[in-house]
Amino acid sequence: MPVTVLLVDDEPLVRAGLRAVLDAQPDIEVIGEAADGAAVVPLVRQLRPDVVAMDVRMPLLDGIEATRAVLRSVDSPPKILVVTTFENDEYVYQALLAGADGFLLKRARPSEIVHAVRLVAEGETLLFPAAVRSLAAEYGNRSARTVLERAALTEREEAVLRLMAKGLTNIEIARELIVGTETVKSHVSAILGKLGARDRTQAVITAYESGFVAPA
Repeated sequence: MPVTVLLVDDEPLVRAGLRAVLDAQPDIEVIGEAADGAAVVPLVRQLRPDVVAMDVRMPLLDGIEATRAVLRSVDSPPKILVVTTFENDEYVYQALLAGADGFLLKRARPSEIVHAVRLVAEGETLLFPAAVRSLAAEYGNRSARTVLERAALTEREEAVLRLMAKGLTNIEIARELIVGTETVKSHVSAILGKLGARDRTQAVITAYESGFVAPA
């Protein structure tokens, strides 16, 4: 079954470009488009896409509120990939905090766009650009530090979280630590549970905000 994608952007040319890139792949299918975040929840309920590729800045309802709306009101919500022009956009960081699963620049190469959709669909977060990592560190707070301290991660779980924060996939982490992929998945699941994180993205944000991982 192909990965199904809903495109959400107020610029028709951007949607057309993304559609051309994604529809050219045998394992990806664009099944719908929207020009504003206000249309996302009804379309997600109707079309049940695997991934929503969504602009963060739109006139009526931006990508931050649209992300919150989807996660709040849709059962088994799709993965949300934030697509925007500027990598140091605070809106992007807020969208990630709201629950978006990954981040992609509009100027990304076609191969990067395809890779991003596939990676998010598989449930593995993208590498945050340096500017976003710096924003997370800048917004560091005592609450995040407390969450991490109370989590009492094991030494191996700390190692896995550091590699997650670098953007490594489960397979890459397994190679780095010389363990099986299923072992990594178990560690990731334990980390999410201990941190009370919805997904890998939330766990990585906590790692940066708490100061556990510093921006490169």
